[in-house]
Amino acid sequence: MPISKNKIKWIRSLEQKKVRREERVFVAEGPKLIGDLLGYFHCRYIAATVDWLTAHPTLQADETDTATMSEIERASLLKTPQQVIAVFEQRTEQTDVSVIDNQLCLALDDVQDPGNLGTIIRIADWFGIEHIFCSQGTVDVYSPKVVQATMGAMARVHLHYVYLSELLGRLKEEIPVYGTFLDGNNIYDQPLSPTGLIVMGNEGNGITAEVRKLINRRLYIPNYPVGRETSESLNVAVATAITCAEFRRRG
Repeated sequence: MPISKNKIKWIRSLEQKKVRREERVFVAEGPKLIGDLLGYFHCRYIAATVDWLTAHPTLQADETDTATMSEIERASLLKTPQQVIAVFEQRTEQTDVSVIDNQLCLALDDVQDPGNLGTIIRIADWFGIEHIFCSQGTVDVYSPKVVQATMGAMARVHLHYVYLSELLGRLKEEIPVYGTFLDGNNIYDQPLSPTGLIVMGNEGNGITAEVRKLINRRLYIPNYPVGRETSESLNVAVATAITCAEFRRRG
């Protein structure tokens, strides 16, 4: 069947967080992304061209429509629509803070930019970090822009939206909680644990005061050469990549 006007309207309504939250679903677009998410998220609906559907005869979705590119363009949330668009059910995450005891995890304190969050999820996936604890003010992982920016990494990385200061306050005293600060200690000179929590802050304001006071390991990524006039700070996704790389380099 072709995509109905109601289906197009429904897909486009999922750009709104309120609607996504009520229906517990999200939109993904493009062969690579959808291919990565199938098998990790239950697929409620797919609209795709004949060629794409023919190439995926064993596709499992509750409902499938054969669509022209013109129909997909009307439903798409992208500037450059691709030949397949899908609606997946959101995952129900079981938040277990005990993973911080024996794994390296990330925490995001009010990261606002969808592109940054998507990139950070990809970074976590690359460095084998399976859990990210997000403050309530962090952008929604199921925002279409975040979903696209993850490039499928959200299939393997679990995001938990929590009250971050409360979570940190419940951790055992011996759990290392790292944060990056302009007045922190040089990351390349400090001992780094293979387990614990790395907190990354908001793009403009850094880590909030209430979270800052619960961090027990303050790190700084130095610029080169020392003393040279440079940018005020690093992009949060770039800083996350450098930090995670150094932790993993130490083993």
